[in-house]
Amino acid sequence: MSRYITSPHTQGTPEWHADRLGMVTGSAVKAVFATIKTGEAAARADLRMDLCLERITKTVPESGYKSPEMIWGTEQEPHARMAYEMTTGRDVDESGFVYLADGTKAGCSVDGFVFDAGRTGLVEFKCPKSKTHWGYILAGKAPTDYMPQMVHNMWITGAKFCDFMSFDPRMPEKLREFHFRVERDESAINDHASGVLKFLAELDALLHLCAQLVTCGLCHDRASSRRVHE
Repeated sequence: MSRYITSPHTQGTPEWHADRLGMVTGSAVKAVFATIKTGEAAARADLRMDLCLERITKTVPESGYKSPEMIWGTEQEPHARMAYEMTTGRDVDESGFVYLADGTKAGCSVDGFVFDAGRTGLVEFKCPKSKTHWGYILAGKAPTDYMPQMVHNMWITGAKFCDFMSFDPRMPEKLREFHFRVERDESAINDHASGVLKFLAELDALLHLCAQLVTCGLCHDRASSRRVHE
């Protein structure tokens, strides 16, 4: 049995959104590990509530406004993919949304699967502002902000590595691509999995509380009480 199930639906379609409904995904998982000095980080609490409401309403809120940078990134991703293939000589196999086959509500939309020296890996494309791209080059490593996403995607798929690639066609030719490979680290994978499973348990507890409120009619009673007092 495969570790994961691959959806046949194209990314961005209503069916693709339905596949991801109420799941912890690679693009959102950073919030699971957000921390503050005391209490819970707002990003973490917000994600739990968002996923709770997705499961209750069976709908995903519209993503709304897209910045010029987001539109640019989407438009440039196919060019980044072609550049990666030409530079590395490795073909990128695109994929639909993949999610764990054991029923765990976690999945990811990988930018592509790649094969190198008999190993299956992933590739993650980013097409940021030139200033950001240049910062990646100067740092010489994959940005910390994207590590949770890459670790998550390796956890879901079982991949042995993830190639991070930043692409900016506005730069001089030799500076248009930045590549950095993140190797699978079992300790990091296990810590990540534990964190996501803990978060999902909290989400299940919140859903159970919501179900109890609906069953006892407490929400309706509260609304009726407000009308009486008004």
